[in-house]
Amino acid sequence: MIAIALDDEPLALEVVRSHASKVPFLNLKAEFTDAFKAMEYIQKENVDLIFLDIKMPDISGIDFMNSLNKKPMVIFTTAYSEHAVTSFELDAIDYLLKPFSLSRFIKGCNKAYELYQLRNKTGNTDFIFLKTGYEQEKVLFSDILYLEAAGNYVNFVLKDKSLLSRMTFSELEIILPKDKFIRTHRSYMAAIPAIQKIERHQIHIQDYVIPVSESYMSNLNELDKR
Repeated sequence: MIAIALDDEPLALEVVRSHASKVPFLNLKAEFTDAFKAMEYIQKENVDLIFLDIKMPDISGIDFMNSLNKKPMVIFTTAYSEHAVTSFELDAIDYLLKPFSLSRFIKGCNKAYELYQLRNKTGNTDFIFLKTGYEQEKVLFSDILYLEAAGNYVNFVLKDKSLLSRMTFSELEIILPKDKFIRTHRSYMAAIPAIQKIERHQIHIQDYVIPVSESYMSNLNELDKR
């Protein structure tokens, strides 16, 4: 699993480097104190995971993630706890409060690695198995209209019915093919082939109206370039 680290404090990067060297499945390929150099690297190179500080002088870690079209998994590393809720709205894998121990660091890496393996295992399929109660139901990607987050669950709105399954959008963004699904809101994801009309703050899929938030507007703008 390829990772990079971004922090304006060199000593903080040394801690990440030291911890990362002890995680066998983690390859920390680059470290940055300059957010814009890190941004350029992510656009050009394959990056699975970023260890990201939140409070930086030029741009916050939150704004940094919102600016990326190509988003890796993220583990926030910060000395401040007040941004925890916002970070998880961005589907962060974990939120490490400095100074964090090696064991706490490894716990976050393990979460990321589980999602990484899930992506590699399901990347060539055209379906997903959804756990609904005690059963698992096979759902074709082509049958999905849109998805809505509902607490610790996701509501899958299909062509003929809806299914509620215990999942996160972080998992779904890895499982679902990026050329067929697009995030429009922190609580909504739409099937691109099902979109019938795009307006400034909403899209239409059949009789459904799906909200589009400012932070995900760039995703829709990218559709014109495909």
